Amino acid sequence: MFTPGYGRESARRGSPGAADVWRTPGGRIPLLREVTPGRAGVHPAEGPGGPPAYVPRDAEALLRAALAAPGPRFVLVVGEARAGATRLAYEVVRAVHPRYAFVRPLSRAALPEAVRVAARRRRAVLWLDGLDDHLGAGGLTAAHLDGLRGAVVVATMRAAEYRRHQAREASRLTGCDRGAWRTEAELLGRAAVVPVARSWSPRERRRAAARRDDPRIGAALEAGEGRGPAEVLAGGERSVARWTGGWTPGAQPAGAAVVAAAVDCRRAGLRRPVARAWLRALYPAYLAGRGGGARGAGRGAEPGPATGSGPGAGAGEGFGRGSGGATGQGFGDAFGEAFGPALVWACAAVHGAGAGGLLAGSDVLGYTADGCLLDAPGLGPVPEHLWRGLLARAGPGDAYDLGLVARQEGRPARAVRALTAARRGGVAEAELPLALAVGDAGRPRRAAADLAALTRRRELRLGPRHPDTLAARHQLAFFTGEAGHAGAAAARFGLLAADAGAVLGPGHPDTLAARHQLAFFTGEAGDPRAAARQLACLLADALPVLGADHPRVLAVRRGLIWYRPAEPAGAGREWAALLADTEGHLGPDDPHTLAVRAGQAALAARTGRTAEAVRAWAALTADRARVLGSDHPHVVHSRLEWARALIADGRQREASELLLRVVGEAGRFLEPGHRHLRLARELRAGLTAAAPEPP
Repeated sequence: MFTPGYGRESARRGSPGAADVWRTPGGRIPLLREVTPGRAGVHPAEGPGGPPAYVPRDAEALLRAALAAPGPRFVLVVGEARAGATRLAYEVVRAVHPRYAFVRPLSRAALPEAVRVAARRRRAVLWLDGLDDHLGAGGLTAAHLDGLRGAVVVATMRAAEYRRHQAREASRLTGCDRGAWRTEAELLGRAAVVPVARSWSPRERRRAAARRDDPRIGAALEAGEGRGPAEVLAGGERSVARWTGGWTPGAQPAGAAVVAAAVDCRRAGLRRPVARAWLRALYPAYLAGRGGGARGAGRGAEPGPATGSGPGAGAGEGFGRGSGGATGQGFGDAFGEAFGPALVWACAAVHGAGAGGLLAGSDVLGYTADGCLLDAPGLGPVPEHLWRGLLARAGPGDAYDLGLVARQEGRPARAVRALTAARRGGVAEAELPLALAVGDAGRPRRAAADLAALTRRRELRLGPRHPDTLAARHQLAFFTGEAGHAGAAAARFGLLAADAGAVLGPGHPDTLAARHQLAFFTGEAGDPRAAARQLACLLADALPVLGADHPRVLAVRRGLIWYRPAEPAGAGREWAALLADTEGHLGPDDPHTLAVRAGQAALAARTGRTAEAVRAWAALTADRARVLGSDHPHVVHSRLEWARALIADGRQREASELLLRVVGEAGRFLEPGHRHLRLARELRAGLTAAAPEPP
């Protein structure tokens, strides 16, 4: 996070973004020994007297070793929000390299200038607090690292953001997506990752006890081991509480709505501060969604049903939506008049002297939500009104970021809109993920045609075995199968697995992913026993490489249960064990977890437990729609299986009504001839044929 007011480089150099590189008020790049914690991005601590004493962390040894490594050094410190990752990095790097130049870009636009400044220095640290802000189109790449021979790159990253990037590589929904994320994957793969625990270890607590004379350290020790010390020192829980309290009567609901808009901009994928004008345009929908209307723009508003983000959203009774509806329109100038005081409240110090606000920034640089708010409990999906409003204002690079996050979160319709805007705006990197999003959104034939053209171009330019070509071939094979040609997909994956193994190695994630899809489409083409044999071999090879908790390994286990012959009771136990493992490692809403539940529901249907199958498919449909959106093909599939279970349970009328809705709604976004539409029509035809003739 940046702190406004520190000297910035003059824009007279004419370099885009150059004004966002830190300099002293005198115009020079400072040395690390001159940099204060706040200027390095350390979150302000509660209470007067400057930052509390630094408590050495156990991760120091690993960080010092990474900084001492020979050759180019790229160190990434990863921790939960308010875990103290930035403070750790600052203290250690400042102690190890006090005379190194401190080069810090304040925006992604400033990154090229910062890289040039660092490359010209004999000794420099390129400081990237919040690495995710500097990734994506126009962001940091491995090529930048190669040009920084004499510099050290030190970055920090929230654990949630780091896990998100890891999840992208894990191919959560549609096979290996490494081609889409290759630039970021290659970059993160070159970092020496230093994890920082959220809580103090017993050794760290002993070190902290020696500094009890600082009451803030004492308070952190007394908070117990369940809360992160940096969170206590910087008041993370109180920040969340202040946001929550802002919605209550007599507080500042307009300010809470401004914060909600800033939080969801970041959660949607915006990797830079939000402009003041954007916040002013986006916040009214949150306020109106709480039932505030024009009266809710100031103090004393009643909280109502929430449609956007915010801890505890949905609690309380209020005015109803009012004439402005969910967009906040129809209230005249009330929202505009309330915005200024609301923004002041959002940026005001939360805990008194020295502490930061819920938002940080300025009208010049934009505003960023406090990181602890991004991980606040009770946040629902980013609402559609925010996402559409943000995309309407986003430039091509921003749209690319929004599209990648939407696709990774299983929102292909959003991804298509964002990546189309990015591609039309000249972002070449959007071509492959756009094709994948088109396929995920229910148009696999269109995706396969686009990917065939892309693959041919890469084969001509790079050769058939170049890693980028292999990535395109993988996706072409996958969507060939999704379009209904399982045998052809298996043949393509057989060739791809051989080429990937020869070029990348048998244990490379892309090779393992190709083998996984080969087994899947072998089974879908009508040879489940061969698929089970392939999956068993793959599981043995993947476990030592990826580990038992990797999504790929969990997906292979799911395929084994599906294709391997087993008596129902044994299969039921296997599904239950896999569900427990998947929920434990990935969470209840992860698409892999939902897919395991689909396997359980299908087993209930196959074994004649029709009422149980109806309940299972109904619940899964609701959860998939909540997580993925109602227009996702996985939701359509669940609804079709729900209808099939209703038919088996003798509830033909309910099944007919459900199928009618599926055909009407899914027909608007699935391409003609999609297998889900064919199945829906077949089930309806079967109902019609089985219906008794009228007397």
